[in-house]
Amino acid sequence: MTNSLTKGPITRQVIVFSIPIILSNLLQQVYSMVDSVIVGKGIGETALAAVGATGTVHFLIFGFIIGLTGGFGIPISQAYGAENRERVRTLTANAVTLSLLFSFAVTAVCLLIIRPLFAFMRTPEQLMPQTLAYFRVILIGTAVTVLNSLFLTILRSLGDSRTPMVAMVTSSVVNIGLDLFWVYVLKSGVEGTAIATVLSQVVSLVMCAAVLFRSEMLRNLKSEWKPDVRLNLSLIRIGLPVAFMNSVTAAGALLLQYFVNRMGELYVAAYAACIRYSSLFEQIPNSIGMAVLSFVGQNVGAGEKERVKSGVRVGLVFSAVVCVPLVLLQTVFPGQLLSLMLTESATIEAGCQYLPIAGVFMLALGWLFVYRFAIQGMGNTFLPMLSGFLEVVMRVTVGFATLPLAFRGIALAEVSAWCGACLMLCVSYHVVFRRTFSAGKA
Repeated sequence: MTNSLTKGPITRQVIVFSIPIILSNLLQQVYSMVDSVIVGKGIGETALAAVGATGTVHFLIFGFIIGLTGGFGIPISQAYGAENRERVRTLTANAVTLSLLFSFAVTAVCLLIIRPLFAFMRTPEQLMPQTLAYFRVILIGTAVTVLNSLFLTILRSLGDSRTPMVAMVTSSVVNIGLDLFWVYVLKSGVEGTAIATVLSQVVSLVMCAAVLFRSEMLRNLKSEWKPDVRLNLSLIRIGLPVAFMNSVTAAGALLLQYFVNRMGELYVAAYAACIRYSSLFEQIPNSIGMAVLSFVGQNVGAGEKERVKSGVRVGLVFSAVVCVPLVLLQTVFPGQLLSLMLTESATIEAGCQYLPIAGVFMLALGWLFVYRFAIQGMGNTFLPMLSGFLEVVMRVTVGFATLPLAFRGIALAEVSAWCGACLMLCVSYHVVFRRTFSAGKA
């Protein structure tokens, strides 16, 4: 299922490679909504709140280690583009070993600090037992989550976006089925839904591993499993900035949530609905960026300078095209969108202050993803990490500056982060591109 992206029509390759990633990520968002319905209706609103209370901590912890595995895929895509089969095999084996080590370390540490961590987050005491029960199961399955993420990343690095899509579709269907079984048949609590989540990821993991390690490229790994200290350090050097970028982004979201919380319950509810839509819509340009990452990585490895430039240009145009209907939805029909989730007219009206502003700047968000992933594909993960810090700074400074504008100020703080990071990454991309090829790194 491996597929070279270093030859052939560029526009077709980028678009065709993007589509399965888009479908996969959209499906994950739909599954998340269905899962919330099952928990809320089947167990109760308290259980739903308890599971929801883990969201920020989950993003901080798993965003970090999944970002790390995402970084591991960059040199693999470059080695594959350079047709260096032995390096692909050695990188893959060492990436698996490192991922397992990080998984075990994170699991051990987090199981020890989980209660004080949720207490620090001011989790309501009545939610604490179910919150801890749910998240302990998720933590125990950390190795499964991380390996699944790594294998999905490696497959895409090798030019295969269809197998990850099939695995994620299957995993989501299994997850929903197991949720229904544990909640309605076994009458279990939130622990059952957590077990369902871990088991569904096992299904995806097995499917990806079966394709990956039976492929001609990675079949019969033997000596490659021997640890290579220098190679491991190189993988960590590339992966850590991506991990930190994810965590910093999560911290920025936390700070913006702080401003919203000060406005009262009405705005908290409106913001939750707006963020749900933003998270759904951004999956499309984010997926295009992920496709650009694999395309650029392979072509940097192959030394195809013009293909890298053209591929990024196609990614920017494709992102702009798909963002147009998303902009129209949020600017023309914000009330209709929000009424699907909210019932109170005052809450819907508050959401209508945020959603159109976020919609107008979707194009900047889409280009941000393309430039960020393109830079990572060229092997530079430090500058994208700095863009994450810039986003935090923009959210905080604009958030304070626009306090008199209330909820519209929150929207302006969010989109200012997108625009600031997009501008920085646009400039950074051209600098990194010149340095990459003029230095002969490819």
